[in-house]
Amino acid sequence: MREVDENLRRDRARDFAKRYGTWIIAGVVLFLVASGGYIFWKQQQIRKAEAQVEQLAQIYRAIANGNIRQAPAQLDSLAAESDEAIRASALFTRAAIAIEQRDIKLALAKYREVSGDEDMPQPYRDLALLRQTALEFDSMKPEDVIARMAPLAKPGQPWFGSAGEMTAAALLKQGKRDEAGRLFATIAKDNTVPDALRARAVQIAATLGVDASAALPATAQ
Repeated sequence: MREVDENLRRDRARDFAKRYGTWIIAGVVLFLVASGGYIFWKQQQIRKAEAQVEQLAQIYRAIANGNIRQAPAQLDSLAAESDEAIRASALFTRAAIAIEQRDIKLALAKYREVSGDEDMPQPYRDLALLRQTALEFDSMKPEDVIARMAPLAKPGQPWFGSAGEMTAAALLKQGKRDEAGRLFATIAKDNTVPDALRARAVQIAATLGVDASAALPATAQ
């Protein structure tokens, strides 16, 4: 019986190998080819990203040295062919140069490009929307500023300080002094907000009849 079982197993193994051996070998080969291709592609992507980071660093060095003549074209090229992080950095820098050159229309276009790109990480999009709103603030209706900043002007949000400050300023435009004062006081009490912004919030809140000075560290009062 043992001999019969062994012969049967050998026959089954032989039949299986004859029937599926070619497909198994082909599958293994395809797996190895795909794995090798992915590893090669990944290495190429890493090398490309490293080159883009170096290119961006060179642009920053040139700008720091006062040479911005070629920077706009270089940044536009980099933004067109880079991944999200490098692309966002290039667009933000391009917007900053446009502001320096008093081309607010172009700066707004760059910020809108970032804020409207769903492939961008959300923090980049939020920051772009914040800067876009800061540039458009004087021409916007207060209610539009408040609505746009609503998702960001909440305690615990990364850009609460700046978004809250613009929201409070819009509330002042609407004549809502009490509500604006309370929001400035909330900003002053938030330890995650930069000290300079908190100090400014305390001062403005005081002019609105809200004392928030106790929220600041002793060195900042």
